[in-house]
Amino acid sequence: MSPEKMVAMANQIATFFDSQPGDPAEKIAGHLSDFWEPRMRAQLLSYIEAGGGGLKPSVEAAARRL
Repeated sequence: MSPEKMVAMANQIATFFDSQPGDPAEKIAGHLSDFWEPRMRAQLLSYIEAGGGGLKPSVEAAARRL
């Protein structure tokens, strides 16, 4: 998947969970684990390690929990 699409999808998930009570990073990480296939999670982690930008802070915090 293109990095732009991945960032957009991750940020959409974050927008939802950022508005919910509780720790959004924990909920985002749970969602990514449950619904994103391993290749998608690996791509997200690689993108972050490469210094990729445009992700909401809660997505980056969630990625550290994967």
